[in-house]
Amino acid sequence: MSQSRGGHDHDHDHDHDGHGHTHGAVDPAMLSTERGIWAIKWSCLGMLATAFIQAWVVWRSGSVSLLADAVHNFGDAATSLPLWLAFSLMQLKPTKRFTYGYGRVEDVAGVFIVLIIFLSAVIAVYASVYRFSHPRTMENLGAVAAAALIGAVGNAGVAWVRIKVGREIGSAALVADGEHTRSDALGSLAVLIGVGGAAMGCPRADPIVGLVIAALILHIVWDTGKVVFLRLLDGVEPDVVDEISHEASEVPGVREVGEVRVRWSGHRMHAEVNVAVTPQLSVEEGHAVAMAVRQELMSHLKHLFNVTVHVDSLEASGESHHIS
Repeated sequence: MSQSRGGHDHDHDHDHDGHGHTHGAVDPAMLSTERGIWAIKWSCLGMLATAFIQAWVVWRSGSVSLLADAVHNFGDAATSLPLWLAFSLMQLKPTKRFTYGYGRVEDVAGVFIVLIIFLSAVIAVYASVYRFSHPRTMENLGAVAAAALIGAVGNAGVAWVRIKVGREIGSAALVADGEHTRSDALGSLAVLIGVGGAAMGCPRADPIVGLVIAALILHIVWDTGKVVFLRLLDGVEPDVVDEISHEASEVPGVREVGEVRVRWSGHRMHAEVNVAVTPQLSVEEGHAVAMAVRQELMSHLKHLFNVTVHVDSLEASGESHHIS
């Protein structure tokens, strides 16, 4: 079997759209990690402040729907801790044992986030069911309404920070956490329904709203879990594979694009691409084609952190030709 590897590029001296390593300069990938830590830190403090205010009002009023919202907000703050740890570990350099670095820790943190969100839903269900069997008149309705509005504003602000930064750096875990926090703002507003019910002499409206919030949380668990486990199982959006194939095929000298493999490691994307060139090219010329493919991909894919380009002879293109 004939086999040609005209270019097998492992160069790390690149600078592309803020996602590479440039010797003698600040590493843009490290800056994205630090930006993630900044977003996590301040959103955690914001959620804790919101949750403590609501908890105080719960103690004064006995509102179970507000209790469900406060517990969920404490859960939101708790989800920041595994993400904070993950982003901190990503600042460490790769080792011989962890040759790709510690980006996968961010994906594992996403699993903990899903579990924490699910736990908050269980607590909300328990509190609401308990209030059905042990009714209590809601007091200080004005304070409960104010606390609900504070929760809505706090959740909306934290969600904006998490989603904005998460999208900037390509962190699925941070975006998912932000999306679920944004939905929580609606849950906080739902508490106002419980206040209205209590004001009209319908105390069971409060635990009913608590159950509605719990159902909303479970829906978020499902949506968030799909995204997190997709990344954990090395899943990517098919459009990314198509884009890589298209960009590689546009490079002069590339006659065919074969296998394309892409995976996320935290908020950094890694790819492997097989391209074929005419067999008349020398090893040096094949390597030049590999370098051109690499530069093209690094320039056009926003979150691509590293790419390995394999160059084959056109007459022996594809990995099936390399299986002995």
